[in-house]
Amino acid sequence: MPKVTYIEHNGTRHEVDVPIGLSVMRGAVDNGVPGIDADCGGECACATCHVYVDPAWLARTGAPGEMEKSMLSFAAVTQENSRLSCQIPMTAELDGLVVSMPEGQH
Repeated sequence: MPKVTYIEHNGTRHEVDVPIGLSVMRGAVDNGVPGIDADCGGECACATCHVYVDPAWLARTGAPGEMEKSMLSFAAVTQENSRLSCQIPMTAELDGLVVSMPEGQH
């Protein structure tokens, strides 16, 4: 099963198995990873699952769509590698994905 490493703002790392087809957000929520609130439940209707994708993985995770870009505007601090983790579906090619969480979700 593919693994994702979630890194909290304080540096704490969580390596989690995420089944193919689930979102990176769902993997965090189902495994109690702190820092991903997912208030809308993965409907791309908030920005509380905001993550920073490790630059080495950007090409494989794809670019955000228009709705995701709109929702990212609600995040406190975004970067070029900002994504909503609910919009990144887990695939075998993402085994080893590394994402970091911002200081807080808004």
